[in-house]
Amino acid sequence: MRQAHPMFATVGIMGVGLIGGSLGLTIQAHGLATRVLGSGRSVESLKTAQELGLIDEIVSEEELATRADLIIVCVPVAQSLALFSKIAKHLQPHALVIDVGSTKLDVIASAKQAFGEKVGQMIACHPIAGGAQHGPRAAKEDLFDKKQLIICPILENASKDISKIEQFWQLLGAHVFKMPALMHDHLFAAVSHLPHLLSYAMMLQIAQSPDADKKFVHAGAGFRDFTRIAGSSPEMWTDIAVANQVAILAELDGFLKIIEQMKHALKTKDTEKLQRMFQLASQSRNNWQVESTLTSPIHE
Repeated sequence: MRQAHPMFATVGIMGVGLIGGSLGLTIQAHGLATRVLGSGRSVESLKTAQELGLIDEIVSEEELATRADLIIVCVPVAQSLALFSKIAKHLQPHALVIDVGSTKLDVIASAKQAFGEKVGQMIACHPIAGGAQHGPRAAKEDLFDKKQLIICPILENASKDISKIEQFWQLLGAHVFKMPALMHDHLFAAVSHLPHLLSYAMMLQIAQSPDADKKFVHAGAGFRDFTRIAGSSPEMWTDIAVANQVAILAELDGFLKIIEQMKHALKTKDTEKLQRMFQLASQSRNNWQVESTLTSPIHE
């Protein structure tokens, strides 16, 4: 639904890939801003985004920070500190900054270091949306529709600002959750970050095998589903892995214990043990699928 009155006069998007480009497209489709500015490292991507109507104008980071009422940072998390530091002195007193990073403790630490007393203007966000394709041409207007959006408030955030950003994401179609950054990074190490590492590892194992060509020729739907997310941005996921190192390593240790148990059962031909493990995994997957369908994702 298009808003009669925009929430923001000017929105600035820093980084116009899949997420940033989809935000620009959706913000304009819903009438949430009068003007959408774009900045980033790739001139080609910015020009493509403008040609596609994802942004109205290409500007520098400094000009974007000076003009925007809402700044959306859509860059790999390792770049957060440098970018926050670059725009800090240009940030207007009324403006809000949000990010879309997949880790939150490191981004919040960078914001506190760069923004200082202005850190309350930055609200840490994470849309649980994406895809294997990246770049502005992959942008989709419905990318956030019915997807989870995590907000990780800090003490310095004003409640009215949190409410405004929550409303913003809801108008884009997202279901908003709020949780502490530590909990966020712990949970998503298990259900997002580790699965990406495993998908990359599976693809790498096949790609580096001497008969890779034959294996790829005969790979079917199961392999395609398992490795789909290995097509995601290597730069982004390298940053995420390093940023959430401790939590991911803990989850990886747990995973390796399961693999060792399966390996031992297979070596000893312990079919009962293997079947019990497979059965528990299958039941858990089916139960989760039913619960995720029936349970409302709205959470305060």
